[in-house]
Amino acid sequence: MKTILVPTDFSEAARNAALYAISFAKQVKATEIIFYNTYQAPPVVDVNMAMVETVDVNLLKKNSEESLELFRQQLQPFCDAGLELSTHSEYGMLTTDINDVCRQHHADVIVMGVTGAGKLSETLMGSYAVDVSRRSKTPVIIVPPGAVYTAIEEIMLACDFTKVAETTPVEPIKKILNATTAKLFVVNIDHNNRHFKPETLQENFALHVLLHPFNPDYEYIDDTDFVGAINKFALEKEVDLIITIPKKMGWFDHLFKRSHTAMLAFHSHVPLMVVHE
Repeated sequence: MKTILVPTDFSEAARNAALYAISFAKQVKATEIIFYNTYQAPPVVDVNMAMVETVDVNLLKKNSEESLELFRQQLQPFCDAGLELSTHSEYGMLTTDINDVCRQHHADVIVMGVTGAGKLSETLMGSYAVDVSRRSKTPVIIVPPGAVYTAIEEIMLACDFTKVAETTPVEPIKKILNATTAKLFVVNIDHNNRHFKPETLQENFALHVLLHPFNPDYEYIDDTDFVGAINKFALEKEVDLIITIPKKMGWFDHLFKRSHTAMLAFHSHVPLMVVHE
């Protein structure tokens, strides 16, 4: 992992995510962090209302660039030598342009903050983090509010044993495991074997083969509360990062409907890494 992209709206949640990214970069030996901000002209709510003053896009651009530079300067003292902090400002929408920006900068991972549940700002930076993780082809690490970086030594992979060979993004999982040398737990949560099918054992074996080089521990938990079971296991095993795979099909799809995704992102005390199949 060489390049980390950190979208920012200059909020406290974004600053905390940037600090997390800096510490994460030290562990995985990344060489560059890019602070990324998008700006847009305010939408016209009432088309019958004449705008008193035309929005100056150049001024929006200037404000974005200056804010990014100040953000960069404030965080530079936390960096070790060899880690470059750079900025990227552009006119557009974060959620729609994220993949283009990642390709342009060859980003290996995105790190974003999320605000606490129940706050008005949950609909701002919080929802952006969730939306980006849904759209991005690059892995996204969502940092909970107030989370302080701890070295990643224990990683949990939540898995449903469905279409393992076709849908498990092995390469990004291998990349984070190789970069951190962390212990891997593969966790399956079900209740009364509701999702057990004749092919489940075969899919289970396929996952064992894919992840064999990392010698993971496999845990099978009977629980109806997915989020609660995930958080309980993470606490008991002192997990430092949770990996989820939002599949387009099957049981795990329920997690990535907005309500469930937001619940896990907003209420987990452990950073959540979203990787797509």
